[in-house]
Amino acid sequence: MKIEVHSLTNNPTDAWKELSKTQKVYKINVSAPKKSVTSDKVRVVCMSDTHSLTPHIKFDIPEGDIFIHAGDFTRCGGHEEVVDFNNWIGQLPHKHKIVIAGNHELSFDRSFTHPFSKSPTGEHSGRSAHVVDEIPTLGMPREHLTEAIKAQNIRDCLTNCIYLQDEEIQLYGLKIYGTPWQPEFCNWAFNVPRGEKCLDKWNQIPDDTDILITHTPPLGHGDLCCSGIRAGCVELLSTVQQRVQPKYHVFGHIHENYGVTSDGRIIFINASTCDINYLPHNPPIVFDISMPPGHTKD
Repeated sequence: MKIEVHSLTNNPTDAWKELSKTQKVYKINVSAPKKSVTSDKVRVVCMSDTHSLTPHIKFDIPEGDIFIHAGDFTRCGGHEEVVDFNNWIGQLPHKHKIVIAGNHELSFDRSFTHPFSKSPTGEHSGRSAHVVDEIPTLGMPREHLTEAIKAQNIRDCLTNCIYLQDEEIQLYGLKIYGTPWQPEFCNWAFNVPRGEKCLDKWNQIPDDTDILITHTPPLGHGDLCCSGIRAGCVELLSTVQQRVQPKYHVFGHIHENYGVTSDGRIIFINASTCDINYLPHNPPIVFDISMPPGHTKD
């Protein structure tokens, strides 16, 4: 199915006013997981937006088969931050740990670390040597941002997890796809213009994905900012609902809209650990998913 760019793509708040007339959004209460999971199901534990604050987490992280982190695991992607995160995630008991980048992982975005390189399609990144000067520091010394984009081969530091960047992995017969992109947001990492450029990224998501991990929320689910503005992507919502139709869509990015919703078919999970004040108060969100026939945990 071909997804079209919505006429109001650049104004997601107005787009949602129109789309919400025919959309259903059910709020699902987040509750503590049951102590055990049946043998025919896989337990997935979700977090996002920890922003190098894992030492300050005061809640227990539930055990499970798969751990997912939906991006923004650092403040700016500095080498030390990434190493600290890798050490932290290495101590978690989950057999499989999946991580994607978010807009704060500057060192994972080649348009920052290689500002004059060409993309696989032959296009220049368009970023200048002074790109860091355009980013709001959020209280960080600007030299931390400059240091982050000088980091090389930063993915090699993530030795204790599976890092996905526009990639799929199969675990227990479940197809899991991860992608870090989001509509342009304050010149941070993995930003693309709304509309066609975003859709180009979503078109790479396979049709048969069971669990989709993005950093950005889709429009209408987990994307409501404290200002009342919607920040989600219209084309991501269309792609998820009309073409991919995953069982679960996990994301973060908008701290203040943490929680779980559904449209009646798909479960949408905003797993942001940090709240709007960048305090890691929100506990992990856990779900159990049935394995396809013929698959076992062995």
